[in-house]
Formats: sequence, C-alpha cells, structure tokens
Amino acid sequence: MTELLFNSLLQVRVKCKDCDDRKTDIRVTVEQQLTLNPVHKRELLVRLTDDKDPCFLYNLAISEEDFQSLKVQQGLLVDFVSFPQKFIDLLNLCIAEQDKDSPRFLLELSCLSPVSNGSAANFNVVETNVFKHLMHLSLKLLHGTDSEIKKFLAVSLSSLKEEKQLLEQRFKKAEDDLSRQLSYTQQTLSEKSTELDKLRSEWACQTTSLSSRHTQDLTAEREKALETQTKLLQQSEQLRKDLESTHTRNTQQLQNQLAEAEASNRDLTEKRYKNESTIRDLKSKLVGLEDESHRAKQQVLSLRRENSTLDTECHEKERLINQLQMRVAVLEQEVKDKEQLMFRTKEVLEATQLQRSRAEETGESRQLQIGKLESTVKTLSEELIKANSIIKKLQGDLRSLVEKIKLKNAVTVAQEKVLQETTEKLHTVERDLLDTQQQLKHKMEEALKLKEQLETTIQKLDQSREVLKTNENVINWLNKQLNENQLARKPDSPAAFQTPPTVSAAAGGPRMGSAPHGFVQFNPACPKPVLSPVGIQDGRTSAPRPMHPSNKENGEPVGLESKYFERREDSIPLHGLLANYNPREVPRPPLKHSLSSAYFTG
Repeated sequence: MTELLFNSLLQVRVKCKDCDDRKTDIRVTVEQQLTLNPVHKRELLVRLTDDKDPCFLYNLAISEEDFQSLKVQQGLLVDFVSFPQKFIDLLNLCIAEQDKDSPRFLLELSCLSPVSNGSAANFNVVETNVFKHLMHLSLKLLHGTDSEIKKFLAVSLSSLKEEKQLLEQRFKKAEDDLSRQLSYTQQTLSEKSTELDKLRSEWACQTTSLSSRHTQDLTAEREKALETQTKLLQQSEQLRKDLESTHTRNTQQLQNQLAEAEASNRDLTEKRYKNESTIRDLKSKLVGLEDESHRAKQQVLSLRRENSTLDTECHEKERLINQLQMRVAVLEQEVKDKEQLMFRTKEVLEATQLQRSRAEETGESRQLQIGKLESTVKTLSEELIKANSIIKKLQGDLRSLVEKIKLKNAVTVAQEKVLQETTEKLHTVERDLLDTQQQLKHKMEEALKLKEQLETTIQKLDQSREVLKTNENVINWLNKQLNENQLARKPDSPAAFQTPPTVSAAAGGPRMGSAPHGFVQFNPACPKPVLSPVGIQDGRTSAPRPMHPSNKENGEPVGLESKYFERREDSIPLHGLLANYNPREVPRPPLKHSLSSAYFTG
C-alpha cells in the first residue's frame, strides 16, 4: 500500500566528476509505503526521474532503522513520522526560490561518475549564505538497475495508457457535447436570421416616415428661429443702450467713491501712525508698571517675612506666659503649707528678694519686647500705607489706560490682552496686600491681648508686693523684739507677740483683735515680754501689754489662724526658693517703715 506525498518538477544542479555543472528539471516523487505482511513496516520512497531521459532513475528507500542512522550522522532533530513533511517543506522552499537570480535554497545532485554509469549520487538540500553554504539534508540515492528501469518504464507505460484511455473518453464526451451544441446553435441561428429580416423591413419603413416628419419639423423651426432672431436683435439694441447709460452712471459713481476712499485712506493712515505712536507710549508705560508690580511683590515678600518673625516672637511670649502660669499654680500649692513657712521666715525673705530681682528682670525684658512689637507694628503700618498709595496710583493709571484703549481700532486688540494680564497681576497683588493687612490686624489683636495679660500680671505683682511689704515689716519688728527680749529676759512674766500698730495702720487694716487678711499673728510657745514700737522710737521701753489669750479652751491650736492658710489668687510662686536657702548666709534686713515695692524699685 503506497501513498503519494509529493510529485513535482524541480530545478536541480547536477555535478559530475568528468562533466561540467548543469541545471536540469528533474521530477522528484516522495511516496510512503506500508507493508502489513509479515510485519507492520513503514518505508519512505524517494525517486528522481527525468521526463526527457527514460533511463534516468535514482531510488532511495528509508526505513525507521535507516532513519535513525541518518539522524545520528546528520544531526537531525525530527522523528521518522514528521520527517516526510519536513522534507517536503524544504522542497517547497526550493520551488519558491528557483526562479530568482540568487536563490537561497538549492538542490544539488552530485555524482562521482557520469549519470548513465549506474553509480550512487548524493541528493543535497543546500542553503546559500553570504558566509558559507549550509547543507540541511543529504540523501544517498542509487541509480536504478536494468530490471528497475524496465519496471519503471512498464509502470510509466501502463499509467500513460490509462491516461490515454481517460483522455479518449473525455474527448468523445466533448465531441458529443459539441455536436449537440452545434445543432442547437444552427437552429437558433436560422430563427434569429428570419427575425432579423423582419426587423430590417420594419426599420426601413420607420426611417422613411421619420425622415419626412423631420423635414417638416425643420422647416417650421427655421421660420420660428427667424422670427425670434428679429425680436432678439431689437431687444439687444435696447439693452445695449440701457447698459451704456447705466455704465456711464456707474463710472461716475465709482470715480466719486474712489475720491472718497482716497480721502478716507489718508485719514486712516494718519490715524494708524498716531495709534502706533500711542502703542509705543503704552508699551513704555507697561514696562514701568511691570517694574512697579515687581517691586510691590518684593515688598509683600518682605512683609511676610516680618510677619513670620512676629509670629515666632508671639509664640515665645505665650510660652513665657505659660511658664508664669505654672509658677502661679505651684505658689498656690505652696501657700497651703504656711505653717512651715512661718518657722522659716528668714528663708522666705531671701527667697522673696531673689524672686523680686528675677521678676524685675522679667518685667524689664517684657517692656523691651513690648516696645519692639510697637515699633514693628508702626513700621508695618507705614509700609502698608505706602503700598496702598502705590496701588491707588496704579489703579488710576490703569483706568486712564483702559479709557484710552477703548477709543482705539481693532489693531490694538493684542495690546488690550497684555493690559488685561497686567491688571490681573495687579489684582493678585492687591489681594495679597489685603491678606497681609488682615494678618497684621490679627497680630495687633494678639499684641493687645498680650498687653492685657501683662497688665493683669503687673497688677498681681503689685498686690503681692504689698503683701511682701507687710511681711517684711512684721518680720523686722519681730526680729527686733526677739533681740530685745533676749537682752532683757524675764522668765516669770508671760509674753506674747503682736503686730505693731504702725504696720497695721500703714496697711489700712484693723488691729490684732480682728487680724485682717495679709497680717501675721505669731504666738511662740515660750512666754516673753512684749514691747510696743512707740517705746522703741522714743528710746525707752514701755510696759508690756498682754496679748489676746489663745483659744486653747475651745481646742484651737496656738499660733496662726486658719484664714492665713487659705489660698489666695494674687499670690506669687515661690517654687524652688526653699531649696536654695541657707540661713547662715542671709543677712538680717533693717526695720523699714516705708511702703517701697519688694519687686520694683522706685
């Protein structure tokens, strides 16, 4: 069982040892043969023949075993099943390239001896390249023997006979068909010829009748044409006269219009020159305005920088105020512990002096900062006034420019666009200035708030100063009393200390019986004599006055009353003062009767 896979004429280059190379057309047939008995076996048959030379025959039978050796020898990458199709694809590539001058794929048949000697030949598929010739496949074919050539000739004769019989049968069928068609066409021809004769006779009759009618119509039309020609000549003469009159009128009108156009042209040229001069002036003014707007932008940037510096200063002040508030809170906590502070009055005095010096320094620094803020606000207001005046000038110039530009012709449209851009820029500058003004207003409000806070703190400082004055006077008087009592000590006489009347009168409060808020009542445990300050001033000692008895019967403790331990809002923080106290280093201050401030001198 054979299956034909490929059969075509191919151009092959034949190379022989003793002959010149030549190109011939060789028929290549590829068949696949399948044998079932005794073993299932498949073979590929390749045959080369020449239609002109019946003795030219080369055969090759490739089995699966032969293909394995061929695959190993030539380094093929395909299997035996796909090898026939790949071989046919190579042959098709050769067919596509054989008509070109320099084909890429070639078929070569190389023989060691002449073709007719019956030797073997190599059938090669070669790819030509610029660098070298690449051989894709090389098949070794054997020349057919006499018996093979006879079999091939017999087979070819039998196939030719079969083809001849088929052709004769087709020829007979074609002759029968053609004879039938001939007879049918002859009958139709005779019928058509009779119809043609009838049509010719009818056509001749119709042509004669039509020619007679045509001549009559021609004569009538000629008469009508003569009449219309006369009428048209008369109308044309009248039209000519009318056209001449209208032409003269139009020429006069056109001449008048020409003169008017020349005059208007002169006026327009003069206007154009004037407009060009005004445009030049406007360009120069625009350059100046742009410079002024650039300067205004620079001023706005400087103002923004100053605003940022003011913001930082305000934040620092707020931080200082927060620190002061924290100190006030600490003081409020320390006021609750006044029992310990009464035993350590000397420590509190030194701490208050240190706090006074610090408070004076902080007050001076705040006053300096307030002065700086006021000066910066004044400078900013002056610069804003200048910027507003510049903006007003620019707005006036812009209004005058807009009024002039409205009177111009269509030539100045481009310049108007430029002016609109400058106005938009100026509007943006004005908006920026308004923003800066609003920011300055906010800063002024914040500065006022800071001033108010400073005033409240100063008031609190004044109140605490008065309290400290009274405390200093009381402490000085107590120290003097203690010194005198140590000099003239009398163990049998009970004593009690009371506040001097001068101090109470200076503070504006009642006497020791009522013990106003801010005064101190001290009841030591040991009895000591009491001396009045009046006797001290006169240089003599007066009789001791008994103090009000303590309320021991009611269960109240001896010493300060409970109202002196209450929390006061106008108190000053003494945080961290007791830690730095050393009683040995503190000098005892002299007795003062004046109401000088403990925090601010003078």
